[in-house]
Amino acid sequence: MTDQPSTATTNAVATARMTDRTPEAKKQLRADIGSTWTRFSTQELTDLKDNDDLVSQLVAKYGLQKDIAARDAEAIVKGRSF
Repeated sequence: MTDQPSTATTNAVATARMTDRTPEAKKQLRADIGSTWTRFSTQELTDLKDNDDLVSQLVAKYGLQKDIAARDAEAIVKGRSF
């Protein structure tokens, strides 16, 4: 046993964040968004920059209130990066 703190959790979080940034992870995020909100074209999904952009698009396309759009977007995005 050592006096050093465990880095297992920290490394797992860092690995998960790096995995979220892969092209496949970004493609999956956009696919999840597209399957949930079908009014988005493929180009519109590709053009999404971040969660705020998604929220703005949900307000515009679906007429959702901003707080509801933000809640729904966060439920799909779950901290993943665009």
